[in-house]
Amino acid sequence: MKVYTKTGDQGLTGLLGGTRVAKADLRIALYGEVDELNSHVGVTRAHSGEGFSQDKLLKHIQSRLFDLGSQMACEPSQRAKFKLPDILPEHIKELEDAIDVMTADLPQLKNFVLPAGGVAASSAHVARTVCRRVERSFVAFHSLHPDDLKDIHLQFLNRLSDYLFILARTLVHHGGHKEEIWKP
Repeated sequence: MKVYTKTGDQGLTGLLGGTRVAKADLRIALYGEVDELNSHVGVTRAHSGEGFSQDKLLKHIQSRLFDLGSQMACEPSQRAKFKLPDILPEHIKELEDAIDVMTADLPQLKNFVLPAGGVAASSAHVARTVCRRVERSFVAFHSLHPDDLKDIHLQFLNRLSDYLFILARTLVHHGGHKEEIWKP
């Protein structure tokens, strides 16, 4: 099977249900940003090293991001036909539980911190900022298409950005680095 299909050479792409839309369509841009976020989570995993305590959850997050992307890549009327996986309340709970566990092991945060502290922590900060951008794009898309995506999708993204922030702090702490405090 060839990787290239040439079907997008004119600036159109296909949704899962078969509808052709412009590659500049807000839906395409949004799930492209989710894909970018997923890649940054992968980079964070790679920099965190094998055996890192959060690796299993990070891999699980990557699968959930694919679930979210599949929801976005399909028109709402076609989703039941394809039986697409979706974000569930327990996925948000998993993030919250991980945040609580990691936070208990960190010094109390009293200042803003600079996004630094080693390659792994810095990559988690990049993933966090990309996640926040995805949130903003999601809100913009949702305001135009309120029945298209679910509130739980935004909740997942919001909690994921919180998780990535605490993950970055954890990587700083366990990597033997010192958090750099923002000095205005």
